[in-house]
Amino acid sequence: MENNRNFFITIALSVLILAVWQYFYVLPRSEAQREAARIEQQRVEEQKKAAGGTNPGDTATPAAPGAIPNAPGTDAVTPAGREQALATSKRVTIDTPSLEGSINLTGARLDDLRLKHYTETVDKNSPEISLLNPAALPTGYYAEIGFVGNDKTGAVPGPETVWSVDGNATLTPSTPVTLTYSNDKGLTFKRTISVDANYMFTVSDTVQNSGTAPVSLSNYGRVTRFDKPAVASTYVLHEGLIGFTGTEGLQEHKYASIEKDKQVTPGKSTDGWLGITDKYWAVTLVPSEKQPFQPRFAYFEDGRHRYQSDFLTDPINVDAGQSATVESEIFAGAKEVAKINAYAEDRHIKRFDLLIDWGWFHFITKPMFWLIDTLYKFFGNFGLAILATTVIVKALFFPLANKSYASMANMKKVQPKMLEIREKYADDKMKQQQAMMELYKTEKINPLAGCWPVALQIPVFFSLYKVLYITIEMRHAPFFGWIQDLAAPDPTSIFNLFGLVPVTLPHMLMIGVWPLIMGVTMFLQMRMNPTPPDPTQAAIFTWMPVIFTFMMAGFPAGLVIYWAWNNTLSILQQGVIMKRQGAKIELWDNLVALFRKKPSPAE
Repeated sequence: MENNRNFFITIALSVLILAVWQYFYVLPRSEAQREAARIEQQRVEEQKKAAGGTNPGDTATPAAPGAIPNAPGTDAVTPAGREQALATSKRVTIDTPSLEGSINLTGARLDDLRLKHYTETVDKNSPEISLLNPAALPTGYYAEIGFVGNDKTGAVPGPETVWSVDGNATLTPSTPVTLTYSNDKGLTFKRTISVDANYMFTVSDTVQNSGTAPVSLSNYGRVTRFDKPAVASTYVLHEGLIGFTGTEGLQEHKYASIEKDKQVTPGKSTDGWLGITDKYWAVTLVPSEKQPFQPRFAYFEDGRHRYQSDFLTDPINVDAGQSATVESEIFAGAKEVAKINAYAEDRHIKRFDLLIDWGWFHFITKPMFWLIDTLYKFFGNFGLAILATTVIVKALFFPLANKSYASMANMKKVQPKMLEIREKYADDKMKQQQAMMELYKTEKINPLAGCWPVALQIPVFFSLYKVLYITIEMRHAPFFGWIQDLAAPDPTSIFNLFGLVPVTLPHMLMIGVWPLIMGVTMFLQMRMNPTPPDPTQAAIFTWMPVIFTFMMAGFPAGLVIYWAWNNTLSILQQGVIMKRQGAKIELWDNLVALFRKKPSPAE
């Protein structure tokens, strides 16, 4: 019974890990390759179209009355580079401790933003992350705040409005920028843009009505993106359009789903936020709580295909000789946990913490991140923090694991009695089971106790995987030696002698040092128990570590390090407990038997 139980546990765990590997890694990787090819083909077609003489605005759909206006040139792509695209309009420089870039004075659009603290690769000299880009580029991505007017208001600030700068022309945390625009109906718009030391912009618009009649106009905001990530995210993470507004709560729309739905319009709201999120970065709008607004998530196919999260407020009335002010905020930057939480609390942004996809099991994932991050602040290395976390988790579950291993040790001690019962009631399974249960009761043995160490490891494993995959704090976090990014797989491989042979290997052959260490520790842990007598079970018992070594090689190095260290601690823990219980440790005998010559059938 003991061998059968171990066999079924092993099979269940193997199927679970294999299914997760296929679901979270193999399938998304295949989809990512297909999607990358599709995006590249789309970009080539758009560039050919632009080179063929398509003029901005030729196919742009005019805005309906009371609707958010279309941006000019949404159907045109400029084959020129980023610098040429930036040079086509006047700009206000952005320079903060975390950001650099510029604001396009045409539309007062935030369309040039780079993150100072983050580079594209582990190499610190690689280019900075370009979060926002001019619309003329294939990677166009911007945030914009404007107004929707009517015949009485005349022209109001929108995508084509050219603003004037009053005074300072460089936006820093200590020096806001003021822009102005006046129309022929007596309306003057004064926009003050400020930014903190991190990633939050505040846009305050004051409308002064110098005319003789009251006017009514609406405020809008939008985050528009023309491309999408070349490598699709796995199912463990949401990338795409996102928001939290009104009573409907969290709204998540992946690129593929919004392409099918075209538009999703939640109910009106007076609080919340919406935008577009990537794995590590996001651009979101936080409308004013003083004015009800209509949120919307959309995919447009007129001109250039584009994805958009936007809002439109209810009409704002401005009497003659009076003024009105509306304020919005724009988050554009890295999804750093501490900063996101601080914005949610300090600025009272409802559930802004959901911008980070903690998943359904956030009650495990969040504490896991908190523990690792706290230990990182002490050790100064996320790899050491993961090792320390493993020790703490082991300590927390020690009483239960101690009881489980003790029960397993007792089970081994009564093996002779169990064999005697099987022989005595070989022809009567009912009496055999009754005798077994009586034996368990007498010896105070729980036959299912051995399941707990495995069962407890699964939620910890997946919560750590989630933390490593979604949190930017783990991105490019080094360990020691060749591991320079705990969120990426081990870059070495035994098949090219760990880099000594200069050949490029297929992904399936990238079996690095840490996956090998994990496989060896798993092999030793399994050899702590008797080898099953059944040949099929014995084969699974032998090959399981090899299979897991290949499977885990593609997972983040931090997760593999955790698993290897956890196996090592389990071996030590199980050995100590079994010795105290007087049970024989099978490790050495199993290792010797593995290399001992098997007797032939004739012998």
